[in-house]
Amino acid sequence: MAAGTSNRRERLRRATVEEIHTAARGLLVERGSAAVTINAVARQVGMSGPALYHYYASHDELVGAVTADFFHELATSMERARDAHPDAPVGERILAVCRALRAWACTHPAEFGWIFASPITPSNRQPDSVRHQAGQRFEHVLLDLTVELWRTRPFPVPDPADLAESLREQLAAYSAAIDGRLPPEAAHVFLSCWTRLYGLLCMEVLHQLDFAYSDLEPVFEECLRDLADALDL
Repeated sequence: MAAGTSNRRERLRRATVEEIHTAARGLLVERGSAAVTINAVARQVGMSGPALYHYYASHDELVGAVTADFFHELATSMERARDAHPDAPVGERILAVCRALRAWACTHPAEFGWIFASPITPSNRQPDSVRHQAGQRFEHVLLDLTVELWRTRPFPVPDPADLAESLREQLAAYSAAIDGRLPPEAAHVFLSCWTRLYGLLCMEVLHQLDFAYSDLEPVFEECLRDLADALDL
């Protein structure tokens, strides 16, 4: 009986947490990130602000949990594109993942903006935080494919001696953080490609290029061609 009661309570708790996340997402999409407060979310699910603290100890913790949901949803979309043709050359899978990333960002602009604009606090920076783990899953989709490409057909890299000392130090630290799966000079190419891709997506989703473009798909495809050249695809 005790075990059954415990399981029932856990199911009810999971259902309430899901309702809280749905409410937070609705507020975000309809009214913007500033509307996602503890009290506003609580009202949406029919509870008081203090009652919601039984599920999340702080606003930051709620933000981290909702952000994790978005990361997982985005990563799932990218993984499906990666796995749609598992026998395709790794370069084709990389481009498919990039297109899936853009497709999700353009159809979920509020969620995409929330993911990358939500603050990284000390609590969600911890390796065991749900936000950190979900972010790692997302980051590894393209990283793992780039590592696969590097191991099967290394792409051109700069001479480390040509890089600024500070940059060499930072790249060495990043390479160590990913267990040396890419040497610093290859990590530099990967990060440069990611920075350009992400930068263009942010400008598109935030409508920063509307003054010049009404359709950014050709611009994105041009960016992919440049990245393909950088990776020697």
